[in-house]
Amino acid sequence: MLRTRTAAASVTAVAFGSLLALPSTAQAAGSVHLYKVYYDSPGTDRGANASLNAEYVVIRNTTGSAVSLKGWTLTDAANHKYTFGTYTLGKGKTVTVHTGKGTNTSTHRYQNRAWYVWNNDKDTATLKKANGTKADTCSYNSTRHDYKMC
Repeated sequence: MLRTRTAAASVTAVAFGSLLALPSTAQAAGSVHLYKVYYDSPGTDRGANASLNAEYVVIRNTTGSAVSLKGWTLTDAANHKYTFGTYTLGKGKTVTVHTGKGTNTSTHRYQNRAWYVWNNDKDTATLKKANGTKADTCSYNSTRHDYKMC
């Protein structure tokens, strides 16, 4: 009889432990988050628009529906700020935010800056919702790589 209780207790503990390992409702629902920061564009940093646009941040929507990013901000540690205008990121989609100038599309947005934002050695990207709530951050501290997967 003791064996049966011990075995039953073990099965219950394993089952309960498995429940704890399941993702929370928020995790299961997905998020809009920073996916990649390409902080060291190829070549010498001389400020050419092609070089500026090779410095970018990719934002990913893993929720089950499209999300309006109007008013959301992307900043670095020095508080260079990009604010999304009217823009909706589709479910399962990504958008790349380039530093330089260009024409906005559904998959590429441009900060229209004349100089670099992301430091080549260390920095922190922060994505905030329109109400100021932090959605995500991604930090890097390396000159061995040109980008960071968040």
